[in-house]
Amino acid sequence: MNLDAALEGKEYIIQRIETDDEELNAFLFSLGCYSGEPIVVISHHKGGCIVSVKDGRYNIDSQLAEAIIV
Repeated sequence: MNLDAALEGKEYIIQRIETDDEELNAFLFSLGCYSGEPIVVISHHKGGCIVSVKDGRYNIDSQLAEAIIV
């Protein structure tokens, strides 16, 4: 399941990042989004969601949320 379908407030472990875009992959890695890391969806909104990763909160769009598989 990807982050668009994740429940708010529940901790998930990132299984993989599904993207062929190396720039997008590098950006997610810089945020701490890589396999084995815990991630929590704080809230969903129209254009994506707010997530908590490694003591940081980030607003990610739906394209990024669909690439993160939990």
